[in-house]
Amino acid sequence: MARMLTVRPAGPSDAEDICGLHNAIDRIEIGRPETDLGAVEADLRHPDVHLEADSFLAFESGRLLGYALVWADSGPGRADCHFRVLPGRGAAAVRLLERVEARARELTTGAPHAYLWLAPSGGRTLDPGLLPGRGYRTVRSFRVLTRALGPADTPPEPPAGLTLRPCDGDESERRRAHALIEETFAEHFGHVERPYEPWLDQIDGRGLDWSLVWIASLPGLGDVGVLLTRDDRTSMGWLSHLGVRARARGRGVGSFLLRHCFAAYAARGRATLGLDVDVANASGALRLYEAHGMTTYHSVDTWELMLRRSALHSQG
Repeated sequence: MARMLTVRPAGPSDAEDICGLHNAIDRIEIGRPETDLGAVEADLRHPDVHLEADSFLAFESGRLLGYALVWADSGPGRADCHFRVLPGRGAAAVRLLERVEARARELTTGAPHAYLWLAPSGGRTLDPGLLPGRGYRTVRSFRVLTRALGPADTPPEPPAGLTLRPCDGDESERRRAHALIEETFAEHFGHVERPYEPWLDQIDGRGLDWSLVWIASLPGLGDVGVLLTRDDRTSMGWLSHLGVRARARGRGVGSFLLRHCFAAYAARGRATLGLDVDVANASGALRLYEAHGMTTYHSVDTWELMLRRSALHSQG
């Protein structure tokens, strides 16, 4: 008897099963489980996600085969999607993509130029012809870099006059960190400018340890850099954002912040620090990280599907 494939929305009680699916795929893609339950729970409770309409679970005979979550909080015309399917489950992958694409078109209604961004994973678990066959194209590649930490990672000597302060005081410091991130990441691929409150939701900032977020200042220039990290992953410490204002670049601020991060996490007993970086980032971030001993752990591609194209873009 043929097995029946079913699709239904996700709910908060599905978080453990979704996490298990992620980690089964992680083991195939990168050799070890990397997804924490808290990250899945944060996705499912995001204020811009309506689970009944925006989430999809594919089952066969009660076994979870695939998961997708689609949202549109990044400005008019753009939808984003988390997408994971077990290998060899092409029918489930197609069914989920059909649902995701239909929902993305609804979420981008009214935008003449609309597109969907999807990051399925490192790519080993998908039929290589699946996404191109549906009109997707790769628009960006990212690398997850890691570095081992140890006793040699001691606090670095700061550039002359530089001071560093954590953001665990009053809320004004958190707002300052937000402003610095918005400024220093404004030209990065895919960056979306967000007011403070939506930005907190986007980074799950209400549960963040703000003592692990720092602002760097220089005499005569004021606040020039920001370092946002988090220690809520099981496998490693995580550097989420490192930004230096244009007027302070070339003074060693970025290198200092990175080495400070190494030292801080080594002191916390972490064995590894990780981050992700856009391979094509024009600021030289990849060179900075590699120069300080960070190496590629795995890669992730971002795929784009054009949902609607305006006449202006069609002519271009």
